[in-house]
Amino acid sequence: MDIEIEDIAHGLSFVARWNGQTHGDFPYSVAEHSLLVLRIFEGIRPKATVQERMFALLHDAPEYVIGDMISPVKHAVGSGYEELDERLAAAIHIRFGLPAKIPAELKKQIKQADKYSARLEASEIAGFYEKEANKLFGVIDEYYVDTFKIKLRPPKEVRKEFVDTFQALLSQK
Repeated sequence: MDIEIEDIAHGLSFVARWNGQTHGDFPYSVAEHSLLVLRIFEGIRPKATVQERMFALLHDAPEYVIGDMISPVKHAVGSGYEELDERLAAAIHIRFGLPAKIPAELKKQIKQADKYSARLEASEIAGFYEKEANKLFGVIDEYYVDTFKIKLRPPKEVRKEFVDTFQALLSQK
């Protein structure tokens, strides 16, 4: 149970999404992605509880240990990756007073926010043409395209916002 939010935030702020193949002066980190997923999730589910919002923020937390792999690699690795990810997620959830498993309906909504985030990332910073991004990730409502913009920031700033966001949620619990 030696899991601290500062370690998660630090690790995720240095783990690059898209294998680092993005435009900009800084890699787009999993921590920044997690903050975006939380904001999108709050738009999808405006009356989300603090616990549900914490699940959204921590949806990729195991990657502070195992890194981020693109989907084709995850599939090639097989069930071992998914099992490890689930075990780490459960440990993280328990450490912060959450149920080990995310309820199925909530997991589905967080996955939707995650997919919307990936769609925005693909077209804004990963070099995908709109048509290609729509084909791979689905067409999303213009509201999300207009409202949520990708930020590329130094890891130090992202780490601080991640910890501050987590602490703000924890104080509401």
